[in-house]
Amino acid sequence: MSGPKKSKNILLLGLVSLLNDISSEIIQPVLPIFIATLGGGSLTIGLIGGISDGLPSIFKLFAGCWSDRVGKRKPLVVGGYGLSALAKLLLAFSATWQQVFLLKTLERCGKGIRSAPRDAMISESADESRRGRGFGLHRSMDSAGAVIGSILAYLLWQGGLDYRSILLVAGGLSVLTLIPFFRIRESHQSPCSEQGLDLSHLSPYLRKFLAISALFAFGNFSYMFFILRAQSLFSGKEAVAFSLLLYVLFNLVYAGLAMPVGIWSDRIGRKNVLTLGYALFALNALGFAFVSSLAGLVVLFALYGLVFALVDASERAFVSDLSDPRLRGTSLGVYYGLVGVAAIVSSLIAGGLWALYGPQETFVFGAGAAALAALALLKMRT
Repeated sequence: MSGPKKSKNILLLGLVSLLNDISSEIIQPVLPIFIATLGGGSLTIGLIGGISDGLPSIFKLFAGCWSDRVGKRKPLVVGGYGLSALAKLLLAFSATWQQVFLLKTLERCGKGIRSAPRDAMISESADESRRGRGFGLHRSMDSAGAVIGSILAYLLWQGGLDYRSILLVAGGLSVLTLIPFFRIRESHQSPCSEQGLDLSHLSPYLRKFLAISALFAFGNFSYMFFILRAQSLFSGKEAVAFSLLLYVLFNLVYAGLAMPVGIWSDRIGRKNVLTLGYALFALNALGFAFVSSLAGLVVLFALYGLVFALVDASERAFVSDLSDPRLRGTSLGVYYGLVGVAAIVSSLIAGGLWALYGPQETFVFGAGAAALAALALLKMRT
């Protein structure tokens, strides 16, 4: 694949993510409120957040490996986005939180099927010296969709739509994500790999980083707890309005910084960027533990966006850097699998801590895990 065609692939995959995130981020800030209207509390949010984010990582693990074995990425990516679109369309018709749980899990399973092959496509569509830029561009477009979607969620709510109608609009928009695939080309160029899921085939440095990223994920529980924390400081319509607007702020910062951070990571190294991101998350979580004002929440949600810009794309780019090109899909799948299992445990623990002791203990737990991950990465040699 020539240079211009490589760039076109990344741009089109970014467009897919932009459209998908417009749909997803209409749902995200509304979902914890919708769950509450169906009788779900903090334990329910922890269950839905943890399982729906973590369980699909099993699919990420096998999808990445399978794309290496068959030598094709695109069919899995298209299928994953299609499954997510179907689940989003059905979400608006949920009558119980258990149905939300099943459909949210199905939607995230679609993400599980597509994520590792898609990231491998991004990696294979960028020169090694510009990989951080490629992932940063994709994450920037993805986050721009998140900004648009979260703003639309607020405008739809202000326009008088109920939660089900907002979810239905999001489901309809999700179908648009499939259109750019008519122009996206298959990226896999290496011979098909016959290796299985044996971690011994991964480099020692990659295995060390996978353990560290799982430790960080153990403290990085579902975003829904951050929304729940914001809601807990207000009442009535203010609780909904401020939560939606703070989520918009988070996505604005994330979208604005994702591309510059990706370029920065090409220059100073992924490890340095990630160490900073892990450390800032620890400080951010401590801030959420003790925040008591709207001004404090504004600062903390902006910092939360910065943390995601530092960590999200950089982790995937670092895994790509440390992996064998023949096993890149497998390596990304293993990364997603380990992080996903940690996410399940993390959100369940966070929900339990919140229910038993309150929000402070929940966020202190997250801060502690992130701080340990930052120290471990600081000491890691590459």
